[in-house]
Amino acid sequence: MIKKKNTNIDYPLFFAVVFLILFWMMMISSVSIFKSHEITLKLVNKGLIQEPYNYFYVIKNIFHVIAGFIVLILTVKIPYKFFEKYSPYLLLFTTFLLSYVLVFAKVVKWAKLWIDIPGLPFNIQPTELLKFTLILFLAYFFKRNIKKIKSFKYWFLPFLWIIVFFLIILALLPDFWTVMVLVPVAFIMFFLSWANVRYLTILTLIWIILSFWIYSSWKYNRNLWEERPKLAYITERIDYFLEDSKHLFDRKQINRGKTYQTKQALITIWSWGFSGLWLWNSIQKRWYLPEVQWDFIFSVIVEELGFLWSFILLSLYLFIAYRWFYIYSQVNDIFAKLVAAWISTWFITQAFINIWVNLNIMPLTWITLPFVSYWGSSLLTLMIALWVLLNISRELHGKTQFTRTKRRKMI
Repeated sequence: MIKKKNTNIDYPLFFAVVFLILFWMMMISSVSIFKSHEITLKLVNKGLIQEPYNYFYVIKNIFHVIAGFIVLILTVKIPYKFFEKYSPYLLLFTTFLLSYVLVFAKVVKWAKLWIDIPGLPFNIQPTELLKFTLILFLAYFFKRNIKKIKSFKYWFLPFLWIIVFFLIILALLPDFWTVMVLVPVAFIMFFLSWANVRYLTILTLIWIILSFWIYSSWKYNRNLWEERPKLAYITERIDYFLEDSKHLFDRKQINRGKTYQTKQALITIWSWGFSGLWLWNSIQKRWYLPEVQWDFIFSVIVEELGFLWSFILLSLYLFIAYRWFYIYSQVNDIFAKLVAAWISTWFITQAFINIWVNLNIMPLTWITLPFVSYWGSSLLTLMIALWVLLNISRELHGKTQFTRTKRRKMI
C-alpha cells in the first residue's frame, strides 16, 4: 500500500504572515506618498518620465511581494533536509557576496551594504541573507558535533572562530546593526544546544570587552566630521542617545542634530492617542519624519491607526514567534529544532529592536520591522525562512496525523 505524503502545513503561521504582508502593503501605500513624489520629481527633472506620481514605492512594493511569493511557491516543497545538506555551501555563497560587497560595492551613507543587479526592482543586501544562512550552518554544525558539545577544543573554539570571522566582515562593511541581531541569536544557541554554561560566560565577557573597546577606541571630534574613523557611527549614535533627555525637545535644536529623527518619532507616537488619525492622514510623514518607510514606519502606524492596532501588530509578532517556538518544542530532529528556535529569536529580536528605536529605548539603527518596513532583501530572506519552517511543520503535522491514526487502530 502506497503511503500518501502529508501536505499539511502550519496554516495559523502561514496566514499570520500573509496578514502581516497585506498590512505592510497597506502601510507602504500610506507612508510613501511624499517620498514617492520627491523621487519621481527628480526623474522628471532628468527627463526620464513626464510627470511625478505618488505610488512609486507602491509599485516597487508589489514587485517585492510577487517575488517573495514566487520564491515561496517554487521552493515550499523542498524538504528542509536539503538546507541541512547544503548549508555549508549556502554560507560559502553568502561569504562570497559579502566579499564582493566589501571590494566592489559603492559607499552609500558611509557603508557598503548593497549589490545592484540590473533588472531587479530592488538591491540585494547580503547581510540580510547572512542572518539566515549562518543560522542554517550553525544548526548543521551543532548537529554534527552533538557528541562534542562539551568540548572546548572541538566545539567551542570552531564556533567562536566562525562568529569572529563574520564579525570582522561586518565591521569592515561596516554593519554593526546586523551584529545586534546575530549576537542574541548566538546567546540563545547556548541555552538550547545543551552546551557548557562556562562557554556562555566566556562569550559574554568577550562581547562586553569588545563593545567597550569599540566604544572607547573610535571616539572622534564632532567638529572634524571628515576625519572620523570608520566605526565612529557606533559611538556617535550611542553618545547622542545618552545625552541628557531634557535637551531632546529643545526648541532651538528641534530641527537640527542627530536626534532629529528620534524627536519626530516620539512626537508621531505620542500625539494622537488611542484612536489615531486613521489611514493616510499622518501629519509627520509630510516631510517631518525622514526615512519613514524604513526605520520609522512603526511611528506612523501608531499615529494613523492608534495604540489599538499597534497592540494588534505586537500580538501578531508574538503569535508568530509562539508558533515557531511550538515547532521547536514538538519536532525531534536536532537540526530542525535549532533552526526553528533560532529563526524565532532572529525574528522577534529584530522586531523589538526596531520598535525600541522608535520609542527611544535604544540608539538609532538601520534594523527594519519584519514584514512591515520597505526592504526587498529583508522580505525575501524572511520568506525563505518561512518556507523552511513550513516544511518542518509539514513533517510535524505528518507525524501527529500518523500517531492519531495508529492510536485509533489500536483502540
